[in-house]
Amino acid sequence: APRIHGELLALGFEISEPTVSRYLRRLKRLPNDRKASQWLAFLHNHREVIAAFDFFTVPTLWFRTLYCFFAIEHDRRRILHFNVTFHPTSDWIVQQLREAFPLPCPYRYVLFDHDAKFGNDVLQFLKSSDLTRLRISIRSPWQNGIAERWVGSVRRELTDHIIPLNEQHLRRLGREYLAYYHEDRTHLALEKTTPTCRTIERAGIGPHEIRSLPRVG
Repeated sequence: APRIHGELLALGFEISEPTVSRYLRRLKRLPNDRKASQWLAFLHNHREVIAAFDFFTVPTLWFRTLYCFFAIEHDRRRILHFNVTFHPTSDWIVQQLREAFPLPCPYRYVLFDHDAKFGNDVLQFLKSSDLTRLRISIRSPWQNGIAERWVGSVRRELTDHIIPLNEQHLRRLGREYLAYYHEDRTHLALEKTTPTCRTIERAGIGPHEIRSLPRVG
């Protein structure tokens, strides 16, 4: 407000600083707690049939940008598909979606953002696959928190420590990381089990019995 007030005075407008502050408060968007709680309740109640997909970028040794596509399910945080490319065309993205969501598809809803790469071809494919499209609000990554947290994990545990040479190099590293992520990495949100329930199954307990286990600590 003080800076804007100074600019207005320089332009010859006689206005008080409290007036500028009052208008700024009117312009500020206040969070709608009710809508946020409804969205979180929807994600919680339908997590078994929700999946999400997105991109993140990784620079190579030669200062080129690799685009990493992934699809993730909400229930067990399993990565349904992962691939990398230098050229994320619409045809390439649609092919990745075919591999991520083969028919018959167990998911009903797919979450994604307003990235320009997700154009009409992608929307048409999702419609023909009978998947309900849920586009999150602009600049609201919290609405797709499962995907965002996975991107954070893969950056902290993989891409922040290596510089890939090319597509093949990062694709191989990605496959190795996914094997670790699915089989060995425990998740607090999954009651300290892995996405594939490996630890629980070795103990002679099936995935359907996980929720009945006593909590420790």
